[in-house]
Amino acid sequence: MDINAIIKLSEPDMLAVNQLIQTQVKSDVSLVNQLGFYIVNSGGKRMRPLLCVLACRALKANNDDLHTLAAIIEFIHTATLLHDDVVDESSLRRGKKTANEVFGNQASVLVGDFLYTRSFQMMVSLNNMRVMEILSTATNVIAEGEVLQLMNCNDPDTTEESYMQVIYYKTARLFEAATQLAAVLTRQPPEMETAMQNYGKYLGTAFQLVDDIMDYSSDAQEMGKNLGDDLAEGKPTLPLLYAMWNGNENQAALIRSAIENSNGMENLDTILQAMEETKALEYVKEQALKAKQQALDALSIIPESEYKDALKGLAEAAVERVS
Repeated sequence: MDINAIIKLSEPDMLAVNQLIQTQVKSDVSLVNQLGFYIVNSGGKRMRPLLCVLACRALKANNDDLHTLAAIIEFIHTATLLHDDVVDESSLRRGKKTANEVFGNQASVLVGDFLYTRSFQMMVSLNNMRVMEILSTATNVIAEGEVLQLMNCNDPDTTEESYMQVIYYKTARLFEAATQLAAVLTRQPPEMETAMQNYGKYLGTAFQLVDDIMDYSSDAQEMGKNLGDDLAEGKPTLPLLYAMWNGNENQAALIRSAIENSNGMENLDTILQAMEETKALEYVKEQALKAKQQALDALSIIPESEYKDALKGLAEAAVERVS
């Protein structure tokens, strides 16, 4: 199932989710309203709530709690984006100026806090301690991932294992929660919950690996941020690390310096050439394809339905963003 068919299938549910998001982002504080509406309407694909909706429907969820879960997932994700952009000093996201660029760092951090706490208010409304446990743990792990990434920044000795831990914590963990919650909501047996958890984890891994490829292979309009942003920030992502590990002596020294000093944009063309010669992007795509297949394998015990087909289609679409 292609992405257009997936969007059409999920349209009624996603309309309900979006209406709930618009309602829940409202505040009596005008700046919260302004910044909140700016960020939640900034053109994101709503990938995580879409994933939650499709997983819930694949497991025959039949009440409005699935819309609340999906909105909670989106609020947690959006809060992390607000904080991320402040930490990274980013000026562009999804092709638009970041909230911190428009409203300032202080407002962005505080409204991020508002979205986190609003998501927990919504969790309480579900009156389900298992849901609270999964989402509170996921939120905590995401915060740890942010700190791990900060520790790895400007460290050219970052290992592939450490890199994979960061992308699990920062990205895949929320994907995992979104699909695991579908099993919890529909009271599935443990093996089904584990399968849904694994599907989300591996899909999130594939998604982030492709994002890191796109930082070195796409233009700003396509990916919604500037080419080489990770390089400019000294982030040792896998494409950069692989080129350093497998490049010649000069290439390795240049990339090491770029990571240590956040000065790689001065030699972007040379670094891109090193990636091409070492086939760094091809290597990372291979890892993304492996993760995608693990996600598809996890779905094997899920009953056949058009929603299962949509979950398969999402996994394919995650890696098709790069040729």
